Amino acid sequence: MAHPVAPVSPPLKDDLDIVIPTIRNLDFLAMWRPFFEPYHLIIVQDGDPTKTIRVPEGFDYELYNRNDVNRVLGPRVSCISFKDSACRCFGFLVSKKKYIFTIDDDCFVAKDPSGKEINALAQHIQNLLTPSTPLFFNTLYDPYRDGADFVRGYPFSLREGVPTAISHGLWLNIPDYDAPTQLVKPRERNSRYVDAVMTIPKGSLFPMCGMNLAFDRELIGPAMYFGLMGDGQPIGRYDDMWAGWCAKVICDHLSLGVKTGLPYIWHSKASNPFVNLKKEYKGIYWQEEIIPFFQSVLLPKECTTVQKCYIELSRQVKEKLGPLDPYFQKLGDAMVTWIEAWDQLNSPAQQAAANKKNESTPSTKSSILFGVTY
Repeated sequence: MAHPVAPVSPPLKDDLDIVIPTIRNLDFLAMWRPFFEPYHLIIVQDGDPTKTIRVPEGFDYELYNRNDVNRVLGPRVSCISFKDSACRCFGFLVSKKKYIFTIDDDCFVAKDPSGKEINALAQHIQNLLTPSTPLFFNTLYDPYRDGADFVRGYPFSLREGVPTAISHGLWLNIPDYDAPTQLVKPRERNSRYVDAVMTIPKGSLFPMCGMNLAFDRELIGPAMYFGLMGDGQPIGRYDDMWAGWCAKVICDHLSLGVKTGLPYIWHSKASNPFVNLKKEYKGIYWQEEIIPFFQSVLLPKECTTVQKCYIELSRQVKEKLGPLDPYFQKLGDAMVTWIEAWDQLNSPAQQAAANKKNESTPSTKSSILFGVTY
């Protein structure tokens, strides 16, 4: 007689939040239901807080609009961008889970070359739960994948790797291009599926895209600040890249790893290149100074935590980039405010209270910490 097979719980079901910034109804979640429904969603509503955002039935979520952000952060609310996808980092701030996956609402389920739908979340989890190799490049890319290993000549002393802090996924269909590239290649689409995951080497920066991204919140969360962008700021569309540059130099300093490659999502629509150019033009000019700054950043050995690293980085931003434009003085101050908010909302007492609440009550469509119910 056959015995019933116990259902397999989704990986990290109780340890991962999905963070989604949006200004519209989340109909796209219907496509992701088989993969996302077991997990808790944190939705950060940008723009008009009186607008009702519709979420498909069956998802466990909490939704924060701008009024909620103001109430939760009070005098520190100035560090959260408005009318920009950088508002997503508020979700990172209020989550109490070890891992975060963040995705944009124009990202759909992609298919691999065999036609099978890709469970992007499962691949991100696999990336985060296996080590990275930033100190010595493995020519077979990720040696921890099935069917791969370290190649001949790889030092045995480095084969243990380092903990993976960030998993950076890619996109089929609409590439993540800047406005000038969009303008000269308006019809270009990415159809290349490269079945590979690799560790970004120590000392190398990368342009991080926030639309298909996961990270270990306990390892690198305080560095995943998407800066001051959007409404009232002289720059936009550099929020995820700013977070990526900051996080990468801190990962290098603290011996943490960043992986990029799989998983793919289907990026469904291209944003307007002329609107994008207006948002990006100062960033395109400034990045020629910003990137050399990050390439030369040195963090002292006394910086033993992400918070300490980030505060020191904010000081250097103000000192070295401040002369470039007053915006960087303001951004440096916002980086400090962000860390203050992080420490305020993620103190050991707050974490213990959240854990106790989670153990004693079923999950609902409400904020565990702040009593915001929808």
